[in-house]
Amino acid sequence: MTEATLNIKQWGNNLGVRLPAAIARAAHLRVDQRVRIVVAEGLISIIPLVEPELSLAQRLAQFDPARHGGEAMPSAARLGAEQW
Repeated sequence: MTEATLNIKQWGNNLGVRLPAAIARAAHLRVDQRVRIVVAEGLISIIPLVEPELSLAQRLAQFDPARHGGEAMPSAARLGAEQW
């Protein structure tokens, strides 16, 4: 079992706890992963939410050129040593 004793800190108007890397690894957490926080009988549980695997078509449908810096391939010109 992996465990740690941490201090709760002020984060704006909220409270926060930083999870040590060993705890995050043991729980299979990653950056920007969504979690559900549940309080039951005075205990706090952090439950990772598993996002469904997206197909290529679903991923492409989510692509926003304005958000991601323009076209995926802005030029037809060769870059580097590509050969076709």
